[in-house]
Amino acid sequence: MASVRNTQSPAEQWIAGGVPVTMMMNMEKRHGHMKPVIQKALVRLDGAPYKEFLKNREDWAVNTKYIYPGPIQYFGPTEVCDQPTKTLLLEQAGK
Repeated sequence: MASVRNTQSPAEQWIAGGVPVTMMMNMEKRHGHMKPVIQKALVRLDGAPYKEFLKNREDWAVNTKYIYPGPIQYFGPTEVCDQPTKTLLLEQAGK
């Protein structure tokens, strides 16, 4: 599987690589047999993205406040191409 690390930095500093799918798998008992599965990724209730959701939940339930940045841009001006996701920005701000 392809991976990109260091995405909180400008695109020139991103690190492209690969990860064997088997590295993401854990052995779990399913229907009485051990099976390789990808571990569930649960929402961290103490994480900054979830806290931001809690802070805005009532407002977002009533008002249309979604963000649609458009398709991913791989080349062009920095203000268009090098924008990390809002979740990533919140996670990095919490560190």
